Amino acid sequence: MFNLGLEQLIENCKKQNTKAQGELYKLFSSKLFAICLKYSRNRMEAEDNLQDAFLIIFNKIEQFKNKGSFEGWLKRITVNTVLQRYRNEKVFELIKENTIEDVTVDIEEDTISIDYLLEIIQELPDRYRLIFNLYVLDGYSHKEIAKMLDINLGTSKSNLARARQILRQTIADFKIAQQSQSL
Repeated sequence: MFNLGLEQLIENCKKQNTKAQGELYKLFSSKLFAICLKYSRNRMEAEDNLQDAFLIIFNKIEQFKNKGSFEGWLKRITVNTVLQRYRNEKVFELIKENTIEDVTVDIEEDTISIDYLLEIIQELPDRYRLIFNLYVLDGYSHKEIAKMLDINLGTSKSNLARARQILRQTIADFKIAQQSQSL
């Protein structure tokens, strides 16, 4: 089930042992930072979100009962910490969009680098980026996303469709620019 060292580390964190908390931070901060970066607007915000997530983790570590994946528990807290920031900013409140048909994004691996793809996903407006990441990259359902973000199901679906539409257009523009450069 658990690595004995990890289990002891968790127990020491439950006792508010700052050395153990530092070790836990070292062990998981890079993975959790990648999550923060994916959902945040920029690196500075991601760093703030990581610190906030660890504060919550250390405050709630008593609630972890050594059942299920500890890393999964950490990731859930981290995602919820970032999403709470957007809920507080009411990113989704003013959006009233008509349902857009579902759009797929075709990516030819030889023309689009993963770095470019991640860059254009990061440039999506908050409401689209969050839902795209939750649905496409992390596999949450629209029902789960709606509950997490306190929005209705239709808003989740339309924001995903709009994100895909923007990405498709951005990729098409990129391909046209690439073709004109090669002429």
